[in-house]
Amino acid sequence: MEQIIISKTIDFVKETLAGAEAGHDWFHIERVFKTAKHINSLEKGDMLVVALAALLHDIADSKFNGGDEEIGPRIAGDFLQSLGLEPAIIAHVQQIIRNLSFKASLGEITFASKELDIVQDADRLDAIGAIGIARAFTYGGFKNRVLYDPEIKPQQYADKEAYKNTVAPTVNHFYEKLLLLKDLMKTDTGKQLAANRHEFMLSYLQQFFAEWEGIQ
Repeated sequence: MEQIIISKTIDFVKETLAGAEAGHDWFHIERVFKTAKHINSLEKGDMLVVALAALLHDIADSKFNGGDEEIGPRIAGDFLQSLGLEPAIIAHVQQIIRNLSFKASLGEITFASKELDIVQDADRLDAIGAIGIARAFTYGGFKNRVLYDPEIKPQQYADKEAYKNTVAPTVNHFYEKLLLLKDLMKTDTGKQLAANRHEFMLSYLQQFFAEWEGIQ
């Protein structure tokens, strides 16, 4: 029964995200889903909750929906209700979606669970390393942001509204978010997987700045 629910959810996500921005499309969801399953195999959370939250976590990302942070949980909840899932499972998945993002961590945290930690780590792993670099520049191009501007320095965001409204160059995003994620991993597995991806980003930035100065 659980496999049927997951299969129907995969079909729903693929259909809903057809044509989505390339960094937040089905392939991003699939990577997070696979990584979450791997982490869960070691961390032993509720597999159904982990799978559904991983599959539905970006079903309607607020940054593509006018900043509406409830549209994702609402769409996910309506879909899961149509499958006849227990209210407790639906509520848990919705809470994970609400609290998953980096910007959510800049506000008040009112929910915690092992399953949130697992899916959050999986999502953050997809934001770093080689894939994370590709996604960062894909989104920067989508928003028509400059690659780098030496006159615009990275900043620390006091709250999630400031983070949501940034128009900073893409390279700044490494210092404002991506390089911070290694130390924000919650699970032991996530921490182990993040280490190499973090080092890869540091190497990339070293090469980037050398080429920027024309010395490499």
